[in-house]
This record gives sequence, C-alpha cells and structure tokens, in this order.
Amino acid sequence: MIPDFDNQLYKLIDNALQEDVGDGDHSTLCCIPADAKGKAVLKIKQEGILAGLDVAEKIFRHQYPAAVFTRFKADGDAMTVGEKAFEVDAPVHTILQCERLVLNCMQRMSGIATLTRSYTELLEGYQTKLLDTRKTTPNFRLLEKEAVRIGGGVNHRFGLFDMIMLKDNHIDYAGGIEAAVERAADYVQRYRPDLKIEVETRSLDDVRTVLRIGGGKVFRVMLDNFTPQLVKEAVDLIGGTFETEASGGINRDTIRDYAAAGVDYVSVGGLIHQAQSLDLSLKAVVV
Repeated sequence: MIPDFDNQLYKLIDNALQEDVGDGDHSTLCCIPADAKGKAVLKIKQEGILAGLDVAEKIFRHQYPAAVFTRFKADGDAMTVGEKAFEVDAPVHTILQCERLVLNCMQRMSGIATLTRSYTELLEGYQTKLLDTRKTTPNFRLLEKEAVRIGGGVNHRFGLFDMIMLKDNHIDYAGGIEAAVERAADYVQRYRPDLKIEVETRSLDDVRTVLRIGGGKVFRVMLDNFTPQLVKEAVDLIGGTFETEASGGINRDTIRDYAAAGVDYVSVGGLIHQAQSLDLSLKAVVV
C-alpha cells in the first residue's frame, strides 16, 4: 500500500511545476489574457492500458480547484487510438501550465500499466501474484508503483522504511543469514514490532538455514536467481512455513514456469524500468 498517497502526490506536483514554470510560463503570459477560460481534451494515440486519469484530475484541481474534469474512461481501462480519455474546463493559463506534467505522468504510467497487464495475463490460472521492486525513477516512484497497481500487479515495499528485507549484501556484511536474521528480529522486537522480515536466499542450503532459524521471525523467503526447478524444490521444502517470492531475471518467456513451480510471488523490476511510454496528447478545444 502506497503511504499517504495524496500528500506525496501534491508535493510531486508542486516540485514538478516549479521545475517547469520557474519564474513564469512566459510563452503563455505573452499572448493569453490572464482571465481567458478554455477547454482541452486528452486524445489517445496508442493502444494499451490507461493509467493516470485520477492523477491528471488532481493536478488540474490542485492548481485550480474549480476546474471541471469530465471523464470518458477510467484508470485500468483498455484504450484504442482515437478515443478520448477526459475533457477539462479551466483557465487557459492553468491548462497550459499543467499540460506537460499531465502528459508526462499519464504517458509513463500508461506504459507501465500496459506492460504490467501483459505479465498478469500470463499468470491467469495460477495462485502466483506479480510484485514490483524499488527499481524506480528517483522522485517518481509514487506514480510508477501506482501504475503497476492499476495494471493488476501488487506493490512490494514502497521503500527502505516499510519492511526489513535482508538481501545478499546485508547478509554478507552481517556475517551470514543466521546473524542477519537474529539481529533483525531483535531490532523489530525492540524498535518496530510492525515491520515484517523478508530474507533473500541464494541456494537450497540457505533455504534450509532460514527454515531452521526463522520460525516466528521471517514472513517471506526470496528465492534469488533460482531456476524454476529449484524454486519448486524450495517451495516443497518450505511447505507453507513462509511466503515465497521468486526474483531475478524473470520475464514474459519464463514467468509461467515460475508460477507453475508454486511460488506465491514473482517480482519483476522490468515492469517499471523496461516500460515504454505511450502516446497521448492534450489538445485545445476551440469553439
């Protein structure tokens, strides 16, 4: 669950507009009267899954609360070339200042949602769920993870603060899985009882170690760079004692093999960093 979504979104909007507008939108100031009102429509120019409609409305209304935002589609809908997603009535200055931010957000989010949907469709018929990762664009994670959710995926931890995830470097620096898990469990008991602990394993021997020492401490085991066959062996060993997650190099060609191995989750960093933005445009409606 993305924490405090609206407050984070409004900070993102303010920072993005400050970056873009600076000391003034001089292209608009020079030729459009300050009191001019207008209308614009979001046109779809590429097939895919629509994402960012809620965000677009909040951008316009954050700048001009009385903006009239009329939806023709919803987040998560399939979209085809020539359709309209929304129409907005607002001061022309507001429309022109928000135009690029709205498009950047929706194009990027729609690309991620479209790629995510293509993965989730491959998981139909299996219990396995699709997770995103922290392989995100700095300062844009909020909307990238929201796009994954719109596309049918499940958000993994949002950041370093909302889960303990003992990865290979933590384990190596700590002196091994047993030391890392014991210290993490002690930390949780002392300071943050709400935090869950996930442990990365790199071999079946690592899995056996977590089974031996992780009871009541660990909630999920990550099977990192395991083949589908090794994932099946690991899942059979774990036997439901912990949740299981397969990670590392999973793509659309292999994801069903991992799901067939019985793992609870697969995580795919490519949902975000390999997604291609989709083509959308915001056009003035001239009466």
